[in-house]
Amino acid sequence: MGLTGVRIGALIIGDELLTGRRQDQHLPALIEILAKRGLELAWVRILGDDPALLTQTLQQTFATDDIVLSFGGIGATPDDRTRQCCAKALAVPLQRHIDAQQAMQHHFGDRADEQRLRMVDFPQGAAMIPNPVNKVAGFSIKDHHFVPGFPSMAWPMIEWVMDTYYVHIQQPGHIEQRTMRVIGAREGDLIPLLERLQGAYPQLRISCLPSASAQGCGFEVELGVRGPNPLVAQAFAQLTDMLAENGYNWE
Repeated sequence: MGLTGVRIGALIIGDELLTGRRQDQHLPALIEILAKRGLELAWVRILGDDPALLTQTLQQTFATDDIVLSFGGIGATPDDRTRQCCAKALAVPLQRHIDAQQAMQHHFGDRADEQRLRMVDFPQGAAMIPNPVNKVAGFSIKDHHFVPGFPSMAWPMIEWVMDTYYVHIQQPGHIEQRTMRVIGAREGDLIPLLERLQGAYPQLRISCLPSASAQGCGFEVELGVRGPNPLVAQAFAQLTDMLAENGYNWE
């Protein structure tokens, strides 16, 4: 579970991401969208357009209680397979969504031909996610939410999803992160100290990132404490006391 008791995952789909033809932009944007609402990602998977792997992955995620936000692969070209794989994973047929069809026809008029309308063939039982840009909807089913790969469309659609379905789990400002640099410390030497802290605060995430010192004095470690506000302050104060007891300097 995430720090808020809810696990949120992301699927970012497209061969172009795995071949390097495109660089993913969704992950940093999604982290920011969730952070504004006091939420965070528990996991992310970047997948190509392989239908067997997509179907297998969706079967796995549908078997969990996770909220899953999926980007890409819901268009009408042959390499867009997410809608079909989602239906297969749920063992339901694709079905044209009437409201999504009407939104497309209103926007495109005579250009809403059969090829375009395929994009609103959703797994049976899905609800539409409005698209504020070109009115080609995404869809939601069983806490899985599927949006296009285009950032200008995807990001406002994800915000709509979070504020339509998940207001009850949002806690803006609830999660805090504090960090410090411990000068001259080696990661291995801090393990017993960090184990004690993690044991005292199992609800928090304790991180340790070693590096060479920017001040040219050898080693240093960045320590981080992340979690609910009151606990972070308590743990951070205890951490500084423990470091002082062991003769470390920090900033």
